[in-house]
Amino acid sequence: MNPAGTAERNADLARIHIAKKQLGLDDDTYRAMLFAIGRVRSAGDLDFAGRRRVLEHLRSSGFKSTAKRAAPASGWEWVNNAAEGKKRMLRMCAVILRDAGRGKDYIDRMAKKMCHVERIEFCTENQIHDVLSALVIDQKRRAKGA
Repeated sequence: MNPAGTAERNADLARIHIAKKQLGLDDDTYRAMLFAIGRVRSAGDLDFAGRRRVLEHLRSSGFKSTAKRAAPASGWEWVNNAAEGKKRMLRMCAVILRDAGRGKDYIDRMAKKMCHVERIEFCTENQIHDVLSALVIDQKRRAKGA
């Protein structure tokens, strides 16, 4: 299962258990409902479709989700969460990567090769400058068509 699927599964299971508590379902009633709707005795055994059916049933039974959903990940967290002195150069790196159709993994590989660190966030400001310079050289090379 991919990490996004795992996070979605965990969020669904949390909603199911919150609904159980909010609706005041005792354990026997809860397990009977799970079996009637999803043919399982534990919410952890539900597949995607089963979790959807159970959540829909719980909503129709009066469950009101009060939690606000987090904003979807922008892909720029590695820039936004960086130290203030690094953000400007990391933003430039991110723009060049996006224009080149490359992801964060590309710059992490560069950081590992050039600076011997696992991720670009672990680089010093001088090291980030070196990586940015390499990205600019690559950008110019791609612009020439070489």
